[in-house]
Amino acid sequence: MKYQYKREPLPPDEANRLANACQTHEEKLVIWTLLDTGLRVAELSRLTKENLDWQNHRLMIYGKGGPYGKLSKRRVIPLSARVQPLLEGHLGLHDRMELGVRTIQRLVKTVANRAHIRRTVSPHVLRHTFSVTCIQKGISTRALQEMLGHDRLATTEIYLNLSPEDVIREFHSKW
Repeated sequence: MKYQYKREPLPPDEANRLANACQTHEEKLVIWTLLDTGLRVAELSRLTKENLDWQNHRLMIYGKGGPYGKLSKRRVIPLSARVQPLLEGHLGLHDRMELGVRTIQRLVKTVANRAHIRRTVSPHVLRHTFSVTCIQKGISTRALQEMLGHDRLATTEIYLNLSPEDVIREFHSKW
């Protein structure tokens, strides 16, 4: 059986500390976008003006997978109130993101260190944090699957490590 590395999402207090530790526009752009969209690091790095649907407050992402190879699958990701102005401002001045994958990874690590988060924080941990936050806010697993760009629901369910408290809370809220 293949070993599967378990990426723990950031708890809400650490996610807030990370967001508040951003000092520059670039740091806010990267951290807040990853936390609020669940984009893969390569997708963030490849963002251009054409990905932004300004009027409808959403991103159009051509991502991993799909029947015709990479970049053939299209998905829509709603933009939060704090991320939309950052992306509009940046992509209004530049045609594209202008940050490489490694630069984004280093930036996330730097801000996490500044926020005194002891665990390893990567862009993928922020994707996981987005996923768990969506579920905790009541977004359906099926909608989350679409936002993350997963072909199979089983792939999305990997992100859903519900604690016993989460299970009990959900049961009591619905029963």
